Amino acid sequence: MSRPSSLDPLFRSLHAIKGVGDKLAALLSRFFGAPEGQEAIALDILMHMPSGVVDRSRQVGIAEAYLNQIVTLRLHIDRHQPPPRGKPHVPHRVFAHDQTGDVQLVFFRAQGGWVEKALPVGEERFVSGQIGFFNGEKQITHPDYIVEADKFDTLPLVEPVYPLTNGLSSKALAKLVRQVVETVPALPEWIDDATIAERRWPSFGEAMRAVHLPANPAEAELWSPARMRLAYDEYLAGQLTLQLIRSSMVAAHGVARQFTGEITEKVTAALPFSLTEGQQQAVEDIRADLAKPERMSRLLQGDVGAGKTVVALMAMAAAAESGAQSAMMAPTELLANQHFRTLKPLCEAAGLGCELLTGKMPAGERRAILARIASGETTIVVGTHALFQSGVVFHDLGLTVVDEQHRFGVHQRLALSDKGRHTDLLVMTATPIPRTLVLTHFGDMAVSVLRQKPKGRQPIDTAVLSIKDYGRVVARLQARLAEGAQAFWVCPLVEESEHLEVVAAEDRFAELRKVFGDQVALVHGRMSAAAKDEVMSRFAANELKLLIATTVIEVGVDVPNASIMIIEHAERFGLAQLHQLRGRVGRGSQRSACLLLYKEPLSDTARARLDTIKSTEDGFEIAERDLELRGQGDVLGTRQSGMPGYRLAVPDVHRHLLDFAHEDAKAALAVNPGLVGERGEALRTLLYLFRKDQAIQLIRAG
Repeated sequence: MSRPSSLDPLFRSLHAIKGVGDKLAALLSRFFGAPEGQEAIALDILMHMPSGVVDRSRQVGIAEAYLNQIVTLRLHIDRHQPPPRGKPHVPHRVFAHDQTGDVQLVFFRAQGGWVEKALPVGEERFVSGQIGFFNGEKQITHPDYIVEADKFDTLPLVEPVYPLTNGLSSKALAKLVRQVVETVPALPEWIDDATIAERRWPSFGEAMRAVHLPANPAEAELWSPARMRLAYDEYLAGQLTLQLIRSSMVAAHGVARQFTGEITEKVTAALPFSLTEGQQQAVEDIRADLAKPERMSRLLQGDVGAGKTVVALMAMAAAAESGAQSAMMAPTELLANQHFRTLKPLCEAAGLGCELLTGKMPAGERRAILARIASGETTIVVGTHALFQSGVVFHDLGLTVVDEQHRFGVHQRLALSDKGRHTDLLVMTATPIPRTLVLTHFGDMAVSVLRQKPKGRQPIDTAVLSIKDYGRVVARLQARLAEGAQAFWVCPLVEESEHLEVVAAEDRFAELRKVFGDQVALVHGRMSAAAKDEVMSRFAANELKLLIATTVIEVGVDVPNASIMIIEHAERFGLAQLHQLRGRVGRGSQRSACLLLYKEPLSDTARARLDTIKSTEDGFEIAERDLELRGQGDVLGTRQSGMPGYRLAVPDVHRHLLDFAHEDAKAALAVNPGLVGERGEALRTLLYLFRKDQAIQLIRAG
């Protein structure tokens, strides 16, 4: 089925709307972030929510109009006092009155006689604006509206205020909004009657009208029934999409795996420690998923150092018992190498063939590895996304493990699982994700959480110091390095410019080199991967004592001997980033320290961030706090990666509706998986309305 024709008015290009020329259309397309080469459409304007309202409904006599109030007055125009010749900075004043008093209307640089035309002497006009005082007289400077007495109904008494962009006036946008709202078609209702009645929600069309053309200020509030309804609709469309992805990935494609236990037992015996309770629980969850005929789609969340790699290995060992291969994919070669180093000795002990496949290998070596993967001799393959290029053929790929999932979204989850027709999917992330975000971005996945740190992990002493103490910090560092410790020194991005970022790190490197000589080295984002890897491996081998870095070390570098982390300009980092960076130390047996150096003056938010990091090492608590301080798009770094940012829902106010939407979407698809019949058609309309066309293709497949 294609998009219902009833929605056509909302999908027409902006050019079809009266008063939109090429220039305005181009401006709006940029503003609404239309995909490259496409224009914004009427729907973009409809979904552009007001950020507040101006209330002009206070219609009083001049006597009751008080300072700084916005009022609407019915005035009799008495006389004009234009500025004297040659004094353009003197304003044009218009004197007016009603039965209760006098008021002046003031216009600066009013050329061309338009003021006289708009306010003819002897006539009545409605005037709306903010009351000011000048020399004891009431006045309105540059009224927002001047309307003839018989056209009063064109004056918006409750006026929504919209986020704007350079070159777009609020009046022009309001006019467009009004035109688009008039064309919202009558749509079939996708919410059941009981819910609508219980929550007293209007229909979709009525809700849009209430928010954009409110009759009173309360209608446009974020917690008004209209806005709640629209936020719920947006969440519901997102949750339906995730559930459809889940059912298309899970639907009857899976293989019910059988386990002998012999390989997992060998791996367990080879481990230098016993699994934590959380790890054990996660392994059981995964085995239960693998044993079912549906495909597994599970998210494994664990803080930095909670031991996710070992859980993944147990899962891969279980898959091997049923004769299947596993692939483990990391976001960078550095991380792929590290996973491989962790896994290889354990695999050997259990008799599993384990290989590393990266883009940089010599051709001959690569061919030999590809042959072993294709023949099934290799059971576990570790690599970057190069694993999923067309030249790589698996004998029988049963399980895909993806590390640091937030780097790629739903589309990639679908592409990945195409490599193995029946592949189970396990996704690992070290970014602790608050529950609300798990629902919005991973609502299609089951979740396991590792909360404990593995045994032997040392707590990290965290201190916050002003950069003024630089001298003391360096002296202390000298003493610690002399005792055999290793340290990271992280410099921030400066002004978001790569060039400056390197300068900042290079300046610090030059300074510290005077003290530490060739014991110190530098890594930053503009070095080649090979150069970075070379420095990192020298640091890991303890040939270097101090590593100065930009945030390239944020994810996953493992140097157990490094026990000191110094973060310069800590006030410039987000909470999640600070937490990730701190997690680079505390991996060995000695007590570790993290120093946060800040520069005055600190903003309240920055102070709150530093206090949070100082007071807790619990990544989940930090993530919840981060969500409060930053808003949700940033927590996952999704501002760039095109994850669903919301336009109608405001998470802080509407978060509770997400849970409803999650349950409702599950229930709707459980009764009506093909979305057929009247209710099904209505839900499809909802998906089109929120442009989830990708999900609609999945219904057909199902």
